[in-house]
Amino acid sequence: MTIVYEALAKIGFMFALIMGMVVVLIWMERKGAAYIQDRTGPNRAAILGVRLAGLVHPVADVFKLLFKEDVTPTNRHRALYNLAPWLVMTVALSTYAVIPFGDFLTVAGRRIPLVVADLDVGMLYILAVASLGTYGVVLAGWAANNKFTFLGGLRATAQMISYEINMGLALLGLMLVFGSLRVTDITAGQGALLWGFIPMWGVVVQPLGFLLFITTVYAETNRNPFDLPEGESEIVAGYHLEYSSMKFALFFMAEYAHMVIGAALISTLYFGGYQVPWLPRPALESHAGLLLTGTLIFTLVMSLLIAFAFLRRASRERGKFQDARDREPGLGAGLWLIIGLAAAAGLTRQPWAVGSAGAEVFASLAQVGVFLFKLVFFAWLFIWVRWTLPRFRYDQLMNLGWKVMLPLGVANLLVTALVMAVV
Repeated sequence: MTIVYEALAKIGFMFALIMGMVVVLIWMERKGAAYIQDRTGPNRAAILGVRLAGLVHPVADVFKLLFKEDVTPTNRHRALYNLAPWLVMTVALSTYAVIPFGDFLTVAGRRIPLVVADLDVGMLYILAVASLGTYGVVLAGWAANNKFTFLGGLRATAQMISYEINMGLALLGLMLVFGSLRVTDITAGQGALLWGFIPMWGVVVQPLGFLLFITTVYAETNRNPFDLPEGESEIVAGYHLEYSSMKFALFFMAEYAHMVIGAALISTLYFGGYQVPWLPRPALESHAGLLLTGTLIFTLVMSLLIAFAFLRRASRERGKFQDARDREPGLGAGLWLIIGLAAAAGLTRQPWAVGSAGAEVFASLAQVGVFLFKLVFFAWLFIWVRWTLPRFRYDQLMNLGWKVMLPLGVANLLVTALVMAVV
């Protein structure tokens, strides 16, 4: 039963991480797009008059979609039409099973690996499960019995199959370098140093493979410039045109869940995952006291500086809006002061004298924190790319996949195999 509880706890953590990131990414998408386009962005929804810089909008969206009328086409295929959004969301949530978010955590003398399922064929699992997402999109496009959704489904089929081949080629080079199909082995291998000072990350040993992989990830998530299955200016909304209410919400959330998956895969396979550069697990544990003290001091100083900035803004804009928005800078200052006080309280506990058990916990938390930092960065990169690059034409999409990326992927695999055979 202990193993079952451990698995359920890890599944719960990953599910909470994905769904929490979905909410945050929806807010980041809107505010990021507004920043790039030099406008304000969402700031109208409020709770008791407090708007929190647009953070209330994702909450409002949830209630709107929950109570919105579920309009369905008359001549749909009922079973497949209802199955499609659940299939897309299930695939998005299942891929995370083999992605490690840390090395291990020791609880009551038991070492718990921080991965839901450490499969020997984890890389094959990722490719297999990711390919199932095509079925949900195709079913949605066909079952709705609409010419625009059908065109979206056709586009999605051609696009996903084309770029999944290139994704597999890019990952084969990585498998050759690290000699394993286990994601945990590949992540652990990236903790080594090349020539004693360069982190042996996937992007260092497979730079061309990284460029191919990140491009295919953008294509697999149907994000700009690869959003042809939706193509609002061409086929209205593509495969999910005939979906509304919570069925549309599942497609909407699945897109952001796929973004989180893509960001996690990029971080794990090419940027060391949970590995802290130049600080392997033994170094984290042996220097835990110094690192923990430095982290608390940094948190205290930054919290006070941010709180001071909020207070200056509150003083400068006092009475500007004549409503609850005037209180928001004060609320922000109070939140950061609480964080600073928590850091100060931590310093009173003499973190520099942390014991061996505390050092292990600190090392695990540091690795999880580094993984989350990398994940958030690459998730933001999805947003940055979407609002920077225009959509490809369909012939450009196919030419890039088959005439450019496929030959480069084969060449990268051959060169990697030759180098590994020689070296």
